[in-house]
Amino acid sequence: MSQRQVLQVFEQYQKARTQFVQMVAELATRPQNIETLQNAGVMSLLRPLLLDVVPTIQQTAALALGRLANYNDDLAEAVVKGDILPQLVYSLAEQNRFYKKAAAFVLRAVGKHSPQLAQAIVDCGALDTLVICLEDFDPGVKEAAAWALGYIARHNAELSQAVVDAGAVPLLVLCIQEPEIALKRIAASALSDISKHSPELAQTVVDAGAIAHLAQMILNPDSKLKRQVLSALSQIAKHSVDLAEMVVEAEIFPVVLTCLKDKDEYVKKNASTLIREIAKHTPELSQLIVNAGGVAAVIDCIGSCKGNIRLPGIMMLGYVAAHSENLAMAVIISKGVPQLSVCLSEEPEDHIKAAAAWALGQIGRHTPEHARAVAVTNTLPVLLSLYMSTESSEDLQVKSKKAIKSILQKCTYLPALEPFLYDAPPNILKHVVGQFSKVLPHDSKARRLFVTSGGLKKVQEIKAEPGSLLQEYINSINNCYPEEIVRYYSPGYSDTLLQRVDSYQPLTH
Repeated sequence: MSQRQVLQVFEQYQKARTQFVQMVAELATRPQNIETLQNAGVMSLLRPLLLDVVPTIQQTAALALGRLANYNDDLAEAVVKGDILPQLVYSLAEQNRFYKKAAAFVLRAVGKHSPQLAQAIVDCGALDTLVICLEDFDPGVKEAAAWALGYIARHNAELSQAVVDAGAVPLLVLCIQEPEIALKRIAASALSDISKHSPELAQTVVDAGAIAHLAQMILNPDSKLKRQVLSALSQIAKHSVDLAEMVVEAEIFPVVLTCLKDKDEYVKKNASTLIREIAKHTPELSQLIVNAGGVAAVIDCIGSCKGNIRLPGIMMLGYVAAHSENLAMAVIISKGVPQLSVCLSEEPEDHIKAAAAWALGQIGRHTPEHARAVAVTNTLPVLLSLYMSTESSEDLQVKSKKAIKSILQKCTYLPALEPFLYDAPPNILKHVVGQFSKVLPHDSKARRLFVTSGGLKKVQEIKAEPGSLLQEYINSINNCYPEEIVRYYSPGYSDTLLQRVDSYQPLTH
């Protein structure tokens, strides 16, 4: 066989390997092919090609493995069991930028599925190599490494700590300052994933100077970047008063409020979440948000969107209102109650209704004035029907009941209370009757109206245990009226009168 023929054989073999990996990488992009590839034992066929002498074959083999591992945890598990990870980590340090990107993609695809698979990546020493890749001159390599690190960190505090211990945080903070938008996005997302687990992890991100750089990007025109920036700031601010104050000190107000009007729904949601995570900590932080126009802006935002995008804004109003009478009044003045009532009636999802019920309860529980502001929007009957409905989730029932009770215990606006005399179950009826027993002794107009509207008659029909709180309330109400009026409206009184007619002997002349 001549030298030329020998070379031809090698060329054909190389061509066949190239065609094979390209075909597998292509087939792996379509979900319907995955099972067939898996059953054909494609993992064990790709493994030796990771060490191929031809760089493009190595890279394409890694890409194919990444696509397969990305698809489900069984295939990701096969990468771990096939001893492929050490090979990838070794090559990640040695090879060119194309291979580094493909290898980091495989690590990300494996690590995303579960803490166990992410731990396998940590155990084979990948973190140090990925962190070195964050310093690569090629932004695509940095991006691939940041992405893999973020996917490992997002699972739990231990994995996140491992990423921190490998020295990733300062380099990720440098990455968010790079000009490439894609790199900024992924680095901000990784910082968010590290920060979310504990105050200590968030503090390491803060100590690396992340807040100032993130805050500067709140007004970046790129929506996907804004999403990640707002998410990272939320994950830092949520843990403690100190961390929330550090975020506020980066002068995010009032600029962050413009994000509530963004055309991107998730920018709106993440901006609302950030404001919620700050508002929840203290009355002072909530007041700062009120002063910046944040409550009115969040209420407008809730009005402009639907579903889960509304949820953080609804909760934010509840947190603000919970702190004090004045802050709850700020929510009322900004027309928050009608907007929350709309959410309570309109939203199909129980968990969003439950949040709106909770927020309304936080607004109405302070004083009679607060309770009236909620009651006049006709919210109480809606809350009652949600509490009584067998179709409501347990959480929605509990939150509706709690909101009804906390509003009723302060409500002196009788027209809103009266329907409850007819519709409420005994455990809520007690609170309604209790409110009438507080108001009627001091309001003659209300006493008269209570008779003409049928309220007094209804109270006489209530069967209360002798000596119970409910009976005490009924007695207090009855004591507001002459005895004959109470007797007149008591059940069976007309029968008694008729008996008297029957037994009455007319006087004869």
